[in-house]
Parts: sequence; structure tokens; C-alpha cells
Amino acid sequence: MTTLAKPDNRPQNTHFSSGPCSKRPGWSLDALSDAALGRSHRAKVGKNKLKQAIDLTREILKVPADYRIGIVPASDTGAVEMALWSLLGERGVDMLSWESFGAGWVTDVVKQLKLKDVRKLEAPYGELPDLATVDFDRDVVFTWNGTTSGVRVANGDFIPDDRKGLTICDATSAAFAQELDFAKLDVVTFSWQKALGGEGAHGMIILSPRAVERLLTYTPAWPLPKIFRLTSGGKLSEGIFQGETINTPSMLCVEDYLDALLWAKSLGGLDALIGRADANAKVIHDFVDANAWIANLASVAETRSNTSVCLKIVDPEIAALSEDEQANFAKGLVALLEKEGVAFDVGHYRDAPSGLRIWAGATIETTDMQKLMPWLNWAFQTQKATFSQAAA
Repeated sequence: MTTLAKPDNRPQNTHFSSGPCSKRPGWSLDALSDAALGRSHRAKVGKNKLKQAIDLTREILKVPADYRIGIVPASDTGAVEMALWSLLGERGVDMLSWESFGAGWVTDVVKQLKLKDVRKLEAPYGELPDLATVDFDRDVVFTWNGTTSGVRVANGDFIPDDRKGLTICDATSAAFAQELDFAKLDVVTFSWQKALGGEGAHGMIILSPRAVERLLTYTPAWPLPKIFRLTSGGKLSEGIFQGETINTPSMLCVEDYLDALLWAKSLGGLDALIGRADANAKVIHDFVDANAWIANLASVAETRSNTSVCLKIVDPEIAALSEDEQANFAKGLVALLEKEGVAFDVGHYRDAPSGLRIWAGATIETTDMQKLMPWLNWAFQTQKATFSQAAA
């Protein structure tokens, strides 16, 4: 087959990783010059910055005034685990899973917490479980946007207002890029290194009044590690939600998160962030529609992510290969893009079907996404030619 010539234009920002994600446009280390380095996070300057991070999070995400927001250890994973270990067990739980991280929460609830009354509602990569079968008299745990599958819930309409159980939502690839319906959500978690391109190791947990009531009226049967404790002496640890973190945060990372939040505010807040992500994702989806060798892993258009866009290679010759050969083909394609310096870290997640995963969140410029698309065609045809020659 005839290979394409290399495209003339290259993205200025080549960081399309789905986590840690790209920094905002124009970011430099100068943005961290006001960091409270060498100061205690419990000193006034540290507390003020942590409180500012909470307040800006509330403003930009449009979190209701009666919801608590806390900065917690261990990224989104820590925030989700805190919710699972602190809140579950009061009643049965429905665990929704359609990608790697959702499957991980199922494993933790079944094998680590060892809860007995657990229903698993699962779907393969590219699909959602039947949301009409969820029982909201029970607690419900789900990811809003599947980072490793590129499949999201279209909205919160499947969650009733009169639910009896709590809804615990891992929103790490949705926050700051998709509209979260907080009236339908009792716990929301995310991390700094996703949609705003912050640094790792810090998580956020947002609690509704219903979740707070559960914390105050229910005591789990298992011991809680210190970093999971949201109450003390039967009362909510209110300081956590004012910037008094459970353990020591990195003030350098706090400064970086503040920089990202202020950038988001300068754009116009959440609506502007969603608009940027939608525009980036549209570039990819339009490319997929125009090229028969590639397809969206998400089978239904309404559930396709506008952040972690996952793609599969459907060219008949490649699709006829074994799974291992298909995975090697995809890895070779990704390696070509990296070798040319046009896209880094765009391979599929290790547990996901082979293909590409391209981050389209708001910190990516649409012009860079547009410049990347011709390189995908070039890399595919180059890699296919290599495979054909090897098979000859």
C-alpha cells in the first residue's frame, strides 16, 4: 500500500495524556511563584490557600451552598475509598461498572469490605449497564465518565429525586468538562490531575446533606484508617471542609491547582470549560466519521466522552488479527506518534481493548487537536505498511 507523506503541521502542545493531563495553555513554572513553600499548611497563609481552592472549586463547578467540599489524600482513588469505607454497609448497594476503575470499586466492595448485599450491574467496554434496572432504595456507586472506556452517562435523569440510598459518583474525568447534576449526587469525587491538568496525589470529595446525615447516624462495622475519617466524637470534622486537611498537602500542588482554577474562571467558568472540551471531542468524532479504519469505542453517540476519547481500530485486515497482534499494531501506531513528537501517551489503558485514548479536555487547544488528526492517518498507514511487509 502507498503510505502518506508526513503532515506539514504539528501540534504546539503534544501532551494528550488522560492523566496526568496537559497543563493549561501558557502554563510555566512562574505560575507557582506565590506558593507557600516552607510554610505550614496550618499557618494562616496555608489555610487561606486551601480554603481558596475549596471556594473556587465550589464557584466553578456550581456546587450547592449546603454541600461540603474537602481536600483529601491519595488522589481520586483516596476520595472514592474514603466514601466507600465511611458510608457503605448501612443498606444494600448496587455497583455499576463499565470500565477498569468502576470494576476496581466493585472488587474493593466485594473482596475488601466484604459486603454481602451487593448487586453488580456490569457492561462491556463501549457500553453502559441498563440504568433502568438500578435500585435507588439501595446505595449506588458509579463512574460518571469511564476514563478507560470513553463512555459516560448522558445526564443524571436516571437518578430519582426521592431515592432512599446514597449515590456515590467517581467524577474524576467529568468534573470541569461535563455538567454534573449535584441534586442527583450525594458524593462526588475527583482529582486535580485530570480536567484542569493539576498535579497528582490530592483528591476532592463533595458531600450532600444526605451524605453528611449518613456519616452522623451510621458507624461502619470495620475500623477506619485515620486518612478515611470524616467524623470525630460523633460529629462531622468540619475543619476538613475549611481547608484543614487530614494530612500534609503539597503547597506547590495547591498553588498549581489554584492557578488552574483561576485560569478556568478567567475563561468564563464551567460553561467555557465544557465548550472547549466539546469542541476538542468534536474534532476527533468528525475525524472518526470520515475515516473507515477507526471507530469510537463508545457504541452510542450520546454516551461518548468529551474528555477521555477512546478509539478502536476497525480496519478489516487489522481486525482479523489476533488480540495480541492487534494490541501490538496499536502500540506501534502510538510509538510512531511519540517518535515524531506529535502526541504522547495516547495508547489504550492496559485493561481496555487495544486502540487509542486521546484526552480532549479544556486544557487542550482545538487547533492542536485539529493538527493531530492528519498524523493519525499517517501513523496508521505507516504502521499498516510495516505489518504488511512483515507478513509477506
